[in-house]
Amino acid sequence: MKGTDMNRSDMNRSGHRQFVIGKKAIDVFPAADPERPIVYLNAFPGEGEEVLNTLKATDCPDFTLAAVSDLEWNRDLSPWEAPSVFKGDSPFEGGADGYLRLLTESIIPKCEEKIQVDPSWRGIAGYSMAGLFAVYAMYRTDVFSRIASMSGSLWFPGFSEFASTHEPAVRPDRLYLSLGDKEHKTRNPHMKAVRTCTEELAAYCRSRDIPTEFKLNPGNHFTDPVGRTALGIRWILSSKSQRIT
Repeated sequence: MKGTDMNRSDMNRSGHRQFVIGKKAIDVFPAADPERPIVYLNAFPGEGEEVLNTLKATDCPDFTLAAVSDLEWNRDLSPWEAPSVFKGDSPFEGGADGYLRLLTESIIPKCEEKIQVDPSWRGIAGYSMAGLFAVYAMYRTDVFSRIASMSGSLWFPGFSEFASTHEPAVRPDRLYLSLGDKEHKTRNPHMKAVRTCTEELAAYCRSRDIPTEFKLNPGNHFTDPVGRTALGIRWILSSKSQRIT
């Protein structure tokens, strides 16, 4: 994909739209009804279509999926600066607020204008660092009313303290959190805390009467990210809350 700021827009026979906004690649799969919900998924290139195909194999309600890629994961999705927690990896640059502004002030309005939708609600979803970003967005903007964080990097240094001492900017209609049941079984001291951090966030949100699902999936962090992402999006699309108390 070449070009910047929507100077390229293509649509294939299935309705798939592709364009660029703020140097981010956007793949949009419109619903049949322009008033159906829209879910923004921060992902790697091509993941959005994989997730959608997985959802199409179920009885998932119709919705518009907007997959955003070409992200700098350790910059765009990290809430604040922090040293690397993995050997040989780059440090976290704390660019989430800047990317969130781009997403809410440019990508979303231009995207929805381009594909001519008026969604009944907006959701945000992501896996790993993108799952952390989805939860962080809940504290920083009221744009998204449903949130899905799959294997979210909620171990991120200082995030548990942030989440427990700040009020969300919006009370979500649905919040989905998931984790692999082996993700916390690691020698990495940060990753080791991921299950505790995720369970604490789920308890915090339930205490504020946010309909919250916390699901443990079999496997480690790298087990079936597409399938796990599809499960999360399907849950936030459900009309009936399945809150676990």
